[in-house]
Parts: sequence; structure tokens; C-alpha cells
Amino acid sequence: MTTFSVLHVGDVVGRPGRSFLAKKLNFIKANLRPNLIVVNGENAAGGFGLTKEIVDDFMSLGVDVITTGNHVFDRKEFLAEIDQCTRVVRPANMPSGVPGRDHVLLTTNEGIEILIFQLLGRIFMQPMDCPFKASEQMLARHKTATIKIVEIHAEATSEKQAIGSFLDGKVSMVVGTHTHVSTADHRVLPGGTAYITDIGMVGPRNSIIGMEPKGVIERFITGLPIRYEVASGPSIFNSVLVKIDLNTGLANDIKRIDFVEE
Repeated sequence: MTTFSVLHVGDVVGRPGRSFLAKKLNFIKANLRPNLIVVNGENAAGGFGLTKEIVDDFMSLGVDVITTGNHVFDRKEFLAEIDQCTRVVRPANMPSGVPGRDHVLLTTNEGIEILIFQLLGRIFMQPMDCPFKASEQMLARHKTATIKIVEIHAEATSEKQAIGSFLDGKVSMVVGTHTHVSTADHRVLPGGTAYITDIGMVGPRNSIIGMEPKGVIERFITGLPIRYEVASGPSIFNSVLVKIDLNTGLANDIKRIDFVEE
């Protein structure tokens, strides 16, 4: 094997997202045969947070690693559960002492070492440690990894692009999540790193980032803390498939893999 393929799936939103993920993963595994499947699950529990039960469900579907984000601990019980979830990554630039793993390191049967970690952006987000410095520290700790997968969970497109450029040639891929809105800028950067500003989501299509429009619009108009509810109806599935050269650890190709539920 000279090429390694990674399917990286956008934010899964609530029960509709979990259901559509389950429907499409078998098709993807049979037809695209990715070597590794990474899924962002931070909104999988009712639209906010994650639980160990959902982690176990995802793993039973064939998901290899679950990334999270700023909503990782919205379900308070997950504070006690996350340390039991060895394939769940919480952002590496969260303050020291936060529960969970700041990276996952895997080794294939062929001896290929794979590093997966996630960064949180700081623009329009809660204050966190510097994602640029955190990425440098992580890479310095894991120099022997052939494949290096970085997810940047951030609001500002400029910050995501800056992380992509900063890590170009140093990692296999940098993919953005958090906004739930897919972008069309997927490409291999000049240094050989596959990049996309935002993968998108797996969740209700006729929604505002997966939520019922009525409550979101009302909050914008009134400024009141209206509770968001996960929308219903057909879902979309947003992901990217990245092909990595095992001789260099850099990307050959990145393609969007999208589906719409009928």
C-alpha cells in the first residue's frame, strides 16, 4: 500500500444526523473503502454535546476517531465519561487539566503511525491557548507519525486559513469544522497539505446550522436566550476524502463526498 485514504465527516447534529450517518457509512465503506474514518460528534447528543453511549454507537458503525469542539462538555455527564473514550479527541489547546485526550495516536497493522488532533480557534470563540503554538508542541511530541490529521474547529474563515497555511507541508491534512456550512475551497496547498475551510455537517437540510429556523430567527430578532431545537426533515451528509502518499505523508488529493437524503 502506497496511498492511505481518510474520510473526515463534518459535525453530526442530533438524532437526524446520527441516523443519516448510519445510513451512509456502509455505502461509503463498501464503495470508497477509506482506510480511516474520522467524525466530528460534538453536536450528536440532541444538537449539543456528546455521550459515551453515542460514542459506542459511532464505533459500532466503523468510525475510528471522534473529534469534538467547544461543545464537547455541554452534556455534563461527559466530563466523567470522556476519559473512558480512548478514540475521542478534545481540542489540544484547551487549558491543562481538562479531562480527555488532546490527541489520538494509532498504528496500523503495517506499522503506519497516525496522529489525529484538534485545535480550537479564538476569533469569536471562548478564550483558549494559542492554536498555533499548540500545534507546534503537538508535532514536536510526535515526530515519528507518518500521517498527521489536524481539525481546526473555528468560526473565522481567516483563522482557519491561517492555520492551514501555517501547517502546510508539516501535516497531511487540515480540515475545518464548527460552522456547519460546507465550503467549496477544498484543495491541496502548495506544500502538500490537503485543506478545506469547513467540511459542513451531517444533519437536517432545511435548517439553520441544523436547528429549527423559528427559534434561531427569534433569538436574532429579540436577543432573548431562546432554546434551540434540532430541526426535522431530510438530512445532508458532508465529508471529504483525502488521499495521502505514505512515502511523504503529504496529500495527493482531496474530494468532497456529499449526499442529500430524499
